[in-house]
Amino acid sequence: MPQLSRRAFAGALPLGLVGGSLLGGGLMAGASAPAFGATPEAAGTSPMPVSVTPLAQIRIGRFTVTALTDGYADMPYAFFPGRSAAEVEQAATAQFTARPSGVRFLFNQYLVEDGERRILIDAGPAGSIGKTGALPEALNALGLRRDQIDAVIVTHMHQDHMGGLIAGGKNNYPKAELYIDRRDVTHWTDPAKRNGAPDYLQTSFRMAEEVVRLYPKLQAIDGEREIVRGVSIVDLTGHTPGHIGVRIEDGGQSLIMVSDMIFPVVHPGTTDVFFLFEQDRAAAQAMRDRFFPRAASEGALIAATHMPFPGLGRIVADRGQMRWQVADWAFQG
Repeated sequence: MPQLSRRAFAGALPLGLVGGSLLGGGLMAGASAPAFGATPEAAGTSPMPVSVTPLAQIRIGRFTVTALTDGYADMPYAFFPGRSAAEVEQAATAQFTARPSGVRFLFNQYLVEDGERRILIDAGPAGSIGKTGALPEALNALGLRRDQIDAVIVTHMHQDHMGGLIAGGKNNYPKAELYIDRRDVTHWTDPAKRNGAPDYLQTSFRMAEEVVRLYPKLQAIDGEREIVRGVSIVDLTGHTPGHIGVRIEDGGQSLIMVSDMIFPVVHPGTTDVFFLFEQDRAAAQAMRDRFFPRAASEGALIAATHMPFPGLGRIVADRGQMRWQVADWAFQG
């Protein structure tokens, strides 16, 4: 398994709110979610209504990084091998992410801008699961259309990270270059893999084929590389064969978007708990066991897709145990 470069964790930035609506923005709560993997038609889902569009921005050197969200879904307590459903519910309750129908997962996306290019990290499930479909509205709140996005980095080819690319059966980011790890492209477009996969992964296989068909600018990338100056890929394989993170770094400051390395009940203190959709549990645990201590030692600022909005925090060592700590917020002038 490739080694994570030390540079991935250098220079963590103190976090600040520079123009979002974190304190006033909230998602409408109380609606139940269908089982993960259901299609909009089967689940009867629709785009998620929001009371206030949540936006939060931080600066990483010359970059502005805006946390957005496509919505949320509740994952059944039985979806987390390694603990009983009752134990998972207890852990989620302690983290205030427990709901009657399961663990509340957010679907956070991150827009990276440097004045020249706009790069979106992941595209959300777009109504294919839970109460989702809010990303276009979030972009609109920034005065942006999807055809103004220059590039989209897909951290892996699960439906909740790529559904927005092809919602409505069309290319929704027509001017964007698309970056996906080659291992994931190969896996999710392999008919033999699809034929042997469980039902709950079939939507991801179908969507992957649509992404490849609708995005001629798709670049299947290999390993850690720089997309543009200061935006580079971190190999986090395990959750899927080509699961990646994204490092944003400039001026001695950095942020690592780690995608599905962290969930509300899968975190530094419980690396032996898994999510049902982990492709290779042993590899996923090994990557977390290596990544978390190093992130803690370096004080890396981290963005995580499914943690409560805006998904930003750090991994810290606390009396010999590692835990997730939500990043402090401070207004900046």
